Amino acid sequence: MQKLIEIRAYNLKPGTRAEFHRVVVEESVPMLKRWGVDVVAFGPSLHDADSYYLIRAYASLADRQSSQDAFYSSAEWRQGPREAIVSKIDSDTSIVIKVDLSVVNSMRQEETVNE
Repeated sequence: MQKLIEIRAYNLKPGTRAEFHRVVVEESVPMLKRWGVDVVAFGPSLHDADSYYLIRAYASLADRQSSQDAFYSSAEWRQGPREAIVSKIDSDTSIVIKVDLSVVNSMRQEETVNE
């Protein structure tokens, strides 16, 4: 079985990664999971102090689009952690690829990544 994974890479404003990570761990990821989003992994990138990643899995491109449309237009997101997240991002990009479910499962985090 195959899944789509989206790898979102964030370039954060200098000095904001620790607070960004806190908001992701405490607010954003729990909210994504409540909305049924399959959060595979997330955390600070190893290569510099201002990069971060989020990996999510979807059944299809249509599933990704409808899931993100619903989540990002929700009052819970807009009135919740949106500003705390967006204000710390300089830029971001997403890469979407198809992989075997075994690859997705091998990438899953079992516990929270520490800053």
